[in-house]
Amino acid sequence: MAALLAHARIRIGTDKPAVVQVVQRNSRNSGWKVEAINQGKSVIGGIEPDLDAITAASVKAGLLRASWDYGTLSDADLILVSIQTDRDGLSPDYGPLLGGLDSLAQALRHKPTHKIPLIVFESTLAPSSMITVIKEHFAQYGLVEGEDILLGNSPNRVMPGRLVERVTMSDKLVAGLHPETPRMIREVYRHIVTRGTLHVTNSLTAEVTKTLENAYRDARIAFSAEIVRYCDQRNVDFFTLRREVNKKLAQEDAAGDDPNAIPSGGLLVPMIGVGGHCLPKDGILLWWRKNEQVADTSNSLILHARSINDQAPGQTLHLFEQAFDTNQQATIAILGAAYRFNSEDTRNSPTLDFALKALEKGYRVMIHDPYVKHDDQNLRKYNLTNHFTNDIDRVLQEAQYVVTATAHKYYLENLKQLVSKAPELKGILDACNAYRTSDVTSLGVQYAGIGKGVHPPSPELTDFVCHSFRLMERGVANEVQYLCNFLNKHFARDEFNQVKFSEVQQLAASCSTGCTIAETGPVEEVPQYHGFSSKLVEKAFNSKLEPVEK
Repeated sequence: MAALLAHARIRIGTDKPAVVQVVQRNSRNSGWKVEAINQGKSVIGGIEPDLDAITAASVKAGLLRASWDYGTLSDADLILVSIQTDRDGLSPDYGPLLGGLDSLAQALRHKPTHKIPLIVFESTLAPSSMITVIKEHFAQYGLVEGEDILLGNSPNRVMPGRLVERVTMSDKLVAGLHPETPRMIREVYRHIVTRGTLHVTNSLTAEVTKTLENAYRDARIAFSAEIVRYCDQRNVDFFTLRREVNKKLAQEDAAGDDPNAIPSGGLLVPMIGVGGHCLPKDGILLWWRKNEQVADTSNSLILHARSINDQAPGQTLHLFEQAFDTNQQATIAILGAAYRFNSEDTRNSPTLDFALKALEKGYRVMIHDPYVKHDDQNLRKYNLTNHFTNDIDRVLQEAQYVVTATAHKYYLENLKQLVSKAPELKGILDACNAYRTSDVTSLGVQYAGIGKGVHPPSPELTDFVCHSFRLMERGVANEVQYLCNFLNKHFARDEFNQVKFSEVQQLAASCSTGCTIAETGPVEEVPQYHGFSSKLVEKAFNSKLEPVEK
């Protein structure tokens, strides 16, 4: 965002292009970014088309700079807050965010008296956070919303590996606590969101929509995981089933055939697990305020999806042991520490969980990734640094089995070389849909993988999955309507800040990863196929939510 704002040479009320100042806390893990940016270097690893050149050009032009000093923000007109928020149990963990806001508020105490800076949160926030936590936090410093500052939010919809593309081309929400705030944000952001639409709304609606987008994706992955586990138990080809189901749903994509395509269909692509910063927490953040009341969430479809996806690394290890006749002293090379292809991001990476589970069972484990740094903080956090290397020769030299965990382009393009570097190799478990079966078996290597069964799905199975999916998505809609009603009752303090389910539907549908929220309605059955049924549909069926209000 900083590089693109500088590169756009924005002129509003002046002939000179706006200068963009990055402020980074001087922490052990990230303090180095200041010097790197000032040298014209992008601080984001992996494959990021155009970002290096844009960063270098903006620094050279004197329009982008970085500092550790929050005092440089005292005269800012527009401030973007991009401090990640995690969760602590069933609540958001706003410790790092509020720490940054403390420093920001101290700087703004010295702002010119005539200036009312616009503060925009790019971070994902739990619903009601802007109108309670954020607004009240600034008020403690004498900075009153609407008088001294204007508070808005525009949660990002980017993803590693496509940052420039996503910022410029994706639709984006622009929101605030006051009706004028999102219009002001739009006036600036239109200079960089050049091929997407900027949707004006209020902060509460933006918070619900953003957390829902990730929660619904998490639920779709969980539903797909339920189906793929059934298929793997019976050696059924999940990817053929997925293609047929998504055709019936009219939600097709290319992700079944292209490991580097973004899954956006109805049935997604279940892998070794669900990682990244957003999906593992945002369903819980969506439920935060209701959970504060010690609500009965035992039949929450959204929250149960989390437990299904948390089981994925263990399920993958079980599949590995079923597929290969191994002993628990075998050597496993795990390819891909990052949670997403062509990225260096290891936050909540299921690879690390899989590695820990394999080590606990006595396997010898080495992890490789071409983009992750050897001193990565998450490798350190889980004591996996000594099991990690950027040296592909080293990780394959003694490997008896390979588990592909992340579909990095490097692994896709170098399969033959990878096999040739592993003289002891007996089998490959594909946990990220990196290869076709014939690609591996033609090299004389045993191959198995998530969803890689050989039996075609029956028409009855296809119909069952399609019908169950429709009931699952209706259950999500019912849950969201229920939460919207609750949030309006307790946190929407005027008409502008009301959250409407129909608007959330519309805004979520603008997400490029496919977030079509169904209409609400009764879930009156739990379909079965040879004794198998979806636990998520069971949750929707058993749910005793309050009656919905249109």
